[in-house]
Amino acid sequence: MQDHSPLAPEERRKRLASMSAAFGRDVAEKLKPHEYPLEVIKRVAVGVYNDGFIHAGNLAYLGLLALFPFFIFAAAFAQLLGQSESGRMTVATVLAQLPPNVAEVLRAPIAEVLSARTGPLLWIGAIIGLWTVGSFIETIRDILRRAYGVKYCSPFWHYRLASMAVIVGAVFLLLFAFAASVVLSSVEHAVIAWVPVAQDLADAITLYRVIPAVALYGTVYFIFYLLTPLRYRRQGCRKWPGALLITVWWLLTAELLPEAIGLLGGYDLTYGSLAGVMIVLIFFFMVGLGVVMGAELNAALAEASPTALKGEIYSGPYTDQLEVEEPQPGEDVELVPQKEGPQL
Repeated sequence: MQDHSPLAPEERRKRLASMSAAFGRDVAEKLKPHEYPLEVIKRVAVGVYNDGFIHAGNLAYLGLLALFPFFIFAAAFAQLLGQSESGRMTVATVLAQLPPNVAEVLRAPIAEVLSARTGPLLWIGAIIGLWTVGSFIETIRDILRRAYGVKYCSPFWHYRLASMAVIVGAVFLLLFAFAASVVLSSVEHAVIAWVPVAQDLADAITLYRVIPAVALYGTVYFIFYLLTPLRYRRQGCRKWPGALLITVWWLLTAELLPEAIGLLGGYDLTYGSLAGVMIVLIFFFMVGLGVVMGAELNAALAEASPTALKGEIYSGPYTDQLEVEEPQPGEDVELVPQKEGPQL
């Protein structure tokens, strides 16, 4: 597996900078692709082909491994806020976005784990959970770095602290989603009780059922924004297309996976009592593939500019006209750019 796609934004930036040094900035700008939609599809396809299936497998394993620690941390965080019951309802908010057969496999074990951990045991589990879920977050960070073609050499502890902050933010968003669902559900019941003829309005207010989906989108956007390499975190580089793609992909997978398993005759005959676990892994594998596609889509939409980073070496009659930027903190700069053709 390559470190990153040859069509990643950083690779495109280096090629543009190399051509700008050799032929001038105007020539480099004219060499940018004109068939933009097809070019974006090509960039996404190449990136997913390079990294998609390996990272999807990593996320499937880490997703199952980190799921229980994440809920333990969510319960501890809710207890800290004086909302112990909200921790359990956060689990229900997440399970509502899973296929029914996947949610059924996970519901009882999660309930047992949360019931067994109270007081100090809950907080010990929460601390361990932060570290475990941090590995899941770091995998997503690596997916984004490969998608954008950026390399970093910052200390390990720096990444872990940032991952813990992301986890706390994700838990807060889920708690907010649960609170919003409760409020809108109460409004719906009040409308029906006070104005029986307003059933249509109440049906409209059942929008609370999509609040978990909106929370899913918000959580993915939040994670993408914080984990995207700094240079591509600026306003001009959109994060919402990838977050929207992942949300739609997740919901479609949750809706269609049970049907697909039914058409294949189920997994009971092949895996026996482990069929439930295999279904969960398959679901997380599909979600992981969606995460890679979302990251590659955002990277494909990021337009590279013929800019050199301080420390990179380019040769040509127009080298002195190159715009030079400082590398971002912790970024690993290659002194000699890759010598490839003008493929953008």
